Amino acid sequence: MRDLTSAQNSTYDLIVIGGGINGAGAARDAALRGLKTLLVEKNDFASGTTSWSTRLVHGGLRYLEYFEFKLVRESLREREILLNTAPHLVKPIQMTIPIYRGGRRSYWEIQAGMALYDVFSFDKTLPNHRMLPAKKLQQLFRSISSDDVSGAAQYYDCQAECAERLCLENIIAAKEAGATTLNYVEVTQIGCQGNRITDMTCIDLPTGETFTVKLAANGTVINTAGPWVDEVCNLGKEGEASQPLSQERLMGGTKGSHIIVDPFPGAPNTALYVEAKSDGRPFFVVPWCGMFLVGTTDLRYEGNLDQIKASDDEVDYLIKETNAVVPTAQLTRDDVKFTYSGVRPLPYTKDGKAGSISRNHILYDHSSAGINNLVSLVGGKLTTFRQVGEELVDWVYKKRQQASPPCQTRKQPFPGAISAQDPRIQQAIDAYQGQISRESISHLFQTYGARAVDVLALVDRFPELGDRLTPELPDIKAQMIYAVESEMAHTIVDICRRRTVLSMHANYGFDLLPTITEVLSKYGTWDDAECDRQVKIYRDYIEKNCQPDYAMKSVPSLT
Repeated sequence: MRDLTSAQNSTYDLIVIGGGINGAGAARDAALRGLKTLLVEKNDFASGTTSWSTRLVHGGLRYLEYFEFKLVRESLREREILLNTAPHLVKPIQMTIPIYRGGRRSYWEIQAGMALYDVFSFDKTLPNHRMLPAKKLQQLFRSISSDDVSGAAQYYDCQAECAERLCLENIIAAKEAGATTLNYVEVTQIGCQGNRITDMTCIDLPTGETFTVKLAANGTVINTAGPWVDEVCNLGKEGEASQPLSQERLMGGTKGSHIIVDPFPGAPNTALYVEAKSDGRPFFVVPWCGMFLVGTTDLRYEGNLDQIKASDDEVDYLIKETNAVVPTAQLTRDDVKFTYSGVRPLPYTKDGKAGSISRNHILYDHSSAGINNLVSLVGGKLTTFRQVGEELVDWVYKKRQQASPPCQTRKQPFPGAISAQDPRIQQAIDAYQGQISRESISHLFQTYGARAVDVLALVDRFPELGDRLTPELPDIKAQMIYAVESEMAHTIVDICRRRTVLSMHANYGFDLLPTITEVLSKYGTWDDAECDRQVKIYRDYIEKNCQPDYAMKSVPSLT
């Protein structure tokens, strides 16, 4: 149970609005530097842009085209930091770029770009790039389209298969350092006196309880609400704020959609970074959790930020372009197992191609609008969240007119940080031999890192929780209880979409619902009525956000 009374009775040095990867990173950094910090998120942690990404921790190779050299260097440096501080969550992945005659970039242009990429990543531990002539490419990748191919480039970037857990471990680290972190708490009003924010009215969505949180005299507010930044800026209490929190529109994001498919004929053993044949836009075909993640689109978006779905046209586009580069795939709509879509939190621009909007981030100080203790983050990438958090906390100390303590996040390991050769993994395999499979034990350590031992402790209490949810997947029942008891999950959506990747398996996760609710009822605190309510919420979420419209038309309603 959350202690909202304590939050209401406290006075905070810093309030962070928005619990995506950037807000979580800022809260972690601030708490580690000694600031009394509160983070509030109106939905679940990582439920917005963080969970809509392509799940790559990359240097931004294509940003070289737009001369965003600072962003490329920053991204490559941050990639290396995450490889060291979160090795269980961020792992190397080989990328292959097929190059075709008539494409937007020639073989020699790609080669020059790769050489520059290596220069910017001079301190990396990953290998440098290599170029593949056409014949070598065709020998190594026999299913890739060879029509007008001139060769390929290969290099390494990184992947965070479960970006949501990367965000969650920032939240956990912030809590361990003393921060208060609350999901499903929405800010409904922002109170100002003169040129400063003084307090916020919040509602705890699970209970409907309204409460107020207060800032210290020199307290500050960070708005990391992503695509919702402008909505937060419109929450000033009428009559109390002498000026609006922002005098201009800050956000103008673009929609990006993805599809997930099972391995297909000719599927590559590396990730493909491909130029779409129909419009030249780059997209990825990425091995992911035993399946393939294909995306993304890039379309200007002005719709409902709280309910976004990949359109049938976007799904068809991604299928067509994948088939164009791997003709043996012959993917159809029936092969699509899951879709997701979201909005990139990019700066507002009236004109120009969506792909040309800068991916660099901006710290928008609201002093220009008469509010001296508020900053909004415009932009921000999964890769650079740690650097963004450091910059935001430096801004906080500048506003406090205090010397900034050293940032600890450059070297501080994440709570679950563990190497693949850690002896605790083999010890667990030996200890639970005959009870939990080697595959499931390995899966737990890959998912939770060092914190897997806490999941296994639940099995010590209740041996039945060591059983798999389904024979086809390595996930065990204990993970469901652990998500609720230790990872602040409130709904089945939280459990299946963000604490695990179960939603992407077993018929959108629907096939697992009876087992999940049985576990949460028998070993948790949910009664039958709550289980029924949660199942309805889950089905509604999947239908509105993850099942393609064409699939919904072909089956009876699941509600």
